[in-house]
Amino acid sequence: MSQMLALVIVVFILLVGDLVAVRTKAWIPSMFVSAVLFLIGYWTFFPKEIVSLAGVPSAVAVMMMYLLITNMGTLLSIQELKNQWKTIVIALSGILGIVAVLLSVGTLIFGFQTMVVAIPPLVGGVVSALIMSEGAKEAGLATLSVFAIVIYVMQGFAGYPLTSLVLKKEGKRILKQYREGSLAAAEVAATVEAPAKPVELKMFKNLPEKYNTEFFKFFRLSLVAFLAYQTSTLLAPIVSVSPFVLALLFGVIGTSVGFLEKQALQKANGFGIAILVLMLFIFDGLKQATPGMLLEIMVPLIGAIVLGITGMYIFSFIVGKILKVSKEMAFAVSLTALYGFPADYIITNEVINSLTEDEKEREALTSHMLPPMLVGGFVTVTIVSVVLAGIFVGFL
Repeated sequence: MSQMLALVIVVFILLVGDLVAVRTKAWIPSMFVSAVLFLIGYWTFFPKEIVSLAGVPSAVAVMMMYLLITNMGTLLSIQELKNQWKTIVIALSGILGIVAVLLSVGTLIFGFQTMVVAIPPLVGGVVSALIMSEGAKEAGLATLSVFAIVIYVMQGFAGYPLTSLVLKKEGKRILKQYREGSLAAAEVAATVEAPAKPVELKMFKNLPEKYNTEFFKFFRLSLVAFLAYQTSTLLAPIVSVSPFVLALLFGVIGTSVGFLEKQALQKANGFGIAILVLMLFIFDGLKQATPGMLLEIMVPLIGAIVLGITGMYIFSFIVGKILKVSKEMAFAVSLTALYGFPADYIITNEVINSLTEDEKEREALTSHMLPPMLVGGFVTVTIVSVVLAGIFVGFL
């Protein structure tokens, strides 16, 4: 298969996902549709390396991830991060729900080792899945080594449609309040503040606009991302901090001090290609899920996901009730553990665009739903899952 044919095929799959999401008003998320089509492709005629063949090797994907996460930081002010303490508590409660139910009910049904391997990938991303997979392999548990990868690549099938469902309910409730004029008093103060005014590039206020070129925007984003990476490297002998977490934080700081503008990647006309690359990299993980593997571990796979989501819902519902956050928003934040970034960003925007075409209403929905979803995804997938994997791998 030639590079250009591979590129056409994989981009067409993303297009089909988009069309289905638009047609169904995000009831069927594009991520879900694309994942199913990639899985069918890998089981039929796709070469296993179709994504890298199309021009998206892992090095390019990691580069785009750094730029995208730093760019996500430009959407959050330091004040907004302070306002997200409820989100962090709810996200942690959802993870606690997964751990509690799987280690109790799940262990009784499927066994302790199976649940130990399942929890970190279910809570997080590829790093925790790889840690558990390697740990299981070293312990001589070949089937559980495969199980760790498959539960990671399959958990989104439950997470995508559920998130879309609860966010649509939340969005309709917020729209009703917005149209009635009661949103600010009822919701925004309780979760996130109204959208902040655009931050001026204070460090370049005397720079003529003609010199603020696309490459200058890319350079500043790259520099901030590099500082995050370098800081993570310097801290490594003392404490392990993910460079992606620091990239988000440095993006917030860079915007607050006037070094980065909000949505810098969009203004540099690079956001679309960055999302394209990262989505293809995510779906590349599905090449490891063969039909035989899925049949062998289907029952514990479904059981772990169902039990985990049940625990997540119960705990997030209780904590959301205490913190006076709607059960839909609390559950949606917890569900980010099943996929993280960029799926949390993509699904949230799909739902917002499906609910209204009015720009001010979209801004109101975005300010209410996007910051919690982004912060929730980073807390669960990027931070907590890796910590859990480091602890749980010792139990094998």
